[in-house]
Amino acid sequence: MNPEIRVRFAPSPTGYLHVGGGRTALFNWLFARHGGGKFVLRIEDTDKARNTPEAVAVILDGLRWLGLDWDEGPEVGGEHGPYFQSEREAIYERYFQKLLAAGCLYEDNGAWRFRSKREVVTVHDIVCGSIAFDLSNPETHPDMTIRRPDGSWIFHFVNVVDDIEMKISHVIRGEDHLSNTPKHLELFNALDVQPPAYAHIPLILNKDGSKMSKRDAGASIAGYVEGGFLPGAVRNYLSLLGWSPKDNREVLALDETVRLFDLAKVNRKNAHFDIEKCLWFNTQYLQKTSPAELRMLSLPFIEKAGIAVETPTALDPVLALVREKVKTLAEVPSWLGYFFTEEYPFDPQAVTKAFSTPVAFERLAALTLAWGAVESWDAAALELSLKQVAADLNSKPNELLLPTRVAVSGRGSGPNLFPMLEVLGRERTLSRLRHAHVIHAPVTQ
Repeated sequence: MNPEIRVRFAPSPTGYLHVGGGRTALFNWLFARHGGGKFVLRIEDTDKARNTPEAVAVILDGLRWLGLDWDEGPEVGGEHGPYFQSEREAIYERYFQKLLAAGCLYEDNGAWRFRSKREVVTVHDIVCGSIAFDLSNPETHPDMTIRRPDGSWIFHFVNVVDDIEMKISHVIRGEDHLSNTPKHLELFNALDVQPPAYAHIPLILNKDGSKMSKRDAGASIAGYVEGGFLPGAVRNYLSLLGWSPKDNREVLALDETVRLFDLAKVNRKNAHFDIEKCLWFNTQYLQKTSPAELRMLSLPFIEKAGIAVETPTALDPVLALVREKVKTLAEVPSWLGYFFTEEYPFDPQAVTKAFSTPVAFERLAALTLAWGAVESWDAAALELSLKQVAADLNSKPNELLLPTRVAVSGRGSGPNLFPMLEVLGRERTLSRLRHAHVIHAPVTQ
């Protein structure tokens, strides 16, 4: 453990965990784990009107879902608590009195303001480089408020006090906070404390360059949970939004990401969020799950969809068929529902395409007869038999494939047909083919 590396994630509990906050927490966590330091979770809950226990739970649940554990903070404790700003009033009052005694504060219409030295303040940033901020003009840079007339504290002050008290060595946060940093450095200087090192990471924007709002696709961590994403896939994708291992690799195991993570490799340019790319990562991770793990992960979504499965292990052969088709766990039910019920829906477009002529039903009748006589109900035997039926009918095999698929699944697409029929079984397949005549479709004249 490196006692000199201490980083923090300090969200405000306002109802949801934004993907940008999740990425900031991840970068802090990776930096701490890479350097053998500590990751501190601090809740900035001074806004009593907006902050609720439920909102705090959303943040904690979101971080846990991403696999980010904290060394100090809520539900964990630590020697630098409390870790809720709402419980640190006495600490803020003590530092307020220090500034007051040093002549750094003055009262202005009930509010307390910090008297700026009106200097050029240079921020030495690990990601952004050295940037000079001219604070000499009081019109463009008025003295910042420390305490409101109602006695509540302003973000800048409590943020600095907490970083001092919690012995934070590195502040890793979004670039939108870069303009706040000169004010924070003034406070550190006034309190005669060495400031932490700063690293302002690029913002996450939509593909069109606009700032992500909570209504945008992929903006909320909870949306990934509900949408059936795998935590590892989302974590992997977020790690590459602004950082790169510099070797063109994308799918990285967590331990390798920890080993490679370096703030010097964080890009200055804003990162653009692409939900399709995140889905691609999710498919990569889904393919790597074991049958037992995929079953466990899929079951909540299958149960939520109301699909009754006799035993969980009955899912394994079906999931093996559809796993290459699904991008998220939330899609699983729609791909396998027809395996577990005879009341499956029919896609109207698929029906129209498959059964636009009465010949389709005649072909299915011939196929049903042939398959009823196959000795071994396996994919190879079924495919060989279908080709023979097609030849006997002077048809192409493809002319039997779609009507068969639609008749037994109600869909025009799905996993490879013959392995699918093998899993579906002889009795159910033949029963569905025999009842294919009840499928209504427009008939061409």
